[in-house]
Amino acid sequence: MKNDLDELQQVAQAAAAQGQRVDLYAGIHKGLRALMADTLLAVGRMDCDDALELAQTTQRVMELLDFCRSHLTHENNFIHPALEARAPGASGVIAHEHEEHEREIRLLGDMCSALLQCAPEDRARAAATLYARLSLFVSHNYEHMYIEETAHNAVLWARYTDAELVEIHNALVASIPPQEMMFAVRWMVPWINPAQRAAMLGDMQAHAPAPAFEAALQVVRPHLREHEWAKLLKSLGL
Repeated sequence: MKNDLDELQQVAQAAAAQGQRVDLYAGIHKGLRALMADTLLAVGRMDCDDALELAQTTQRVMELLDFCRSHLTHENNFIHPALEARAPGASGVIAHEHEEHEREIRLLGDMCSALLQCAPEDRARAAATLYARLSLFVSHNYEHMYIEETAHNAVLWARYTDAELVEIHNALVASIPPQEMMFAVRWMVPWINPAQRAAMLGDMQAHAPAPAFEAALQVVRPHLREHEWAKLLKSLGL
């Protein structure tokens, strides 16, 4: 498996070496990795004998699962059709994994509900089981995202211009409801690099309604360090 992954990385790097290409996966995957890691750590340290903490932490898991489900839908509706249109069969393996992830999402949701309803003496065992299963889900997703960032990007970059990729990206973003978009901004912006941060919020500044742009700034402000916030403001001319 390692050799296959190394080859995929080389293919993607060779395509990227031709110029800085539009990457449909980079930002959202950084956000997903951060969200998954943060949620997993929260479950691992949860005091399941504290009713409020138990409710809050399982709610965080459910928010993660909802966001993952939406992310799968966005890729299925926009990126996979683009792959299949010019490279039939290119999305087959990942599409199958998306079906597996859907099943895992349902299972983890059921486990959260069961944990909330189980007897106090059974909570520790149920919480440990949830943590273990969630860790597997996270690890599978990390590898899954790597394949998309290498194999899928190699196909997209070979068959689409950057202008076409921007059109796909814009159509995908336009389909996202405002509440989900703010959740995505909260987890993406703090964990992408300054150039990506400036590009993403610069695009919002140029094209989104002013109240939406201001709301995005307010969402990310608590999660940026002072020097990161200063760099962002400077890049936005604020």
